[in-house]
Amino acid sequence: MAVTVAALLAGCASKEDDLGLDRTPADQLYNEGLVLQQAGKRSDAVKKFEDLDRLHPYSEWAKKSVLMQAYTEFERGKYTECITAARRFVTLYPGSPDAAYAQYLMAESYYKQIPDISRDQERTGKALQAYAELVQKYPDSPYADDARRKLLAVKDQLAGKEMDVGRFYLRKGQYLAAINRFKVVTTEFQTTRHVEEALARLVEAYYALGVVNEAQTAAAVLGHNFPDSQWYKDSYSLLQKGGYDPSESSDSWISKSFRGFRVL
Repeated sequence: MAVTVAALLAGCASKEDDLGLDRTPADQLYNEGLVLQQAGKRSDAVKKFEDLDRLHPYSEWAKKSVLMQAYTEFERGKYTECITAARRFVTLYPGSPDAAYAQYLMAESYYKQIPDISRDQERTGKALQAYAELVQKYPDSPYADDARRKLLAVKDQLAGKEMDVGRFYLRKGQYLAAINRFKVVTTEFQTTRHVEEALARLVEAYYALGVVNEAQTAAAVLGHNFPDSQWYKDSYSLLQKGGYDPSESSDSWISKSFRGFRVL
């Protein structure tokens, strides 16, 4: 973030009136915060911006200070604090030209906290929401293209988690629970790299349950969209062992969810 530091006014010490109240001008507090921030004293800078916001609420300088709080907290890896300040800015100043940047900081803070696939993905879901909101509200902002790229990565992470849990249920023979997980991938995350396997796992789970028509439909949809996939070859072989071929039922939820689907 480009920050321009104005020259500090002479006499940077806080100015108190007869009642002991700090009367330091807002612009001086802001400039002092910028100097501290660029000097790497981020904790002190945040305190200065917080003082400005407290002492001069609703001023233009207070508005700037909230955004600088968010940016500085992000720089020092305090992502929870960054999210709090960025959300406050977006809430108070939704029409500001800087609202898109505040929304971006919020999304990036969630993104930085995405855990590995074996752990709970709550922050991943919040990153998805924050990026999606950025793209929706500020589609022409300088941050929208990066948000769109990150959305693909976030969706892939969430789909990967669903697949991980689905495979677990499949190994345990809990086929309905597994199907529910693979269904999420095939309905909500079709553009991710996991969709081929999800369809193949649906073939496997439905076949194990004896719901052959759905297994055939999953295989047919897989073959139609990914004819050269190893997952399709494996699914085809599984059905052939029982004397069945892939055959799509237009009434199946699988068929309905893939209508209009295009391989990227």
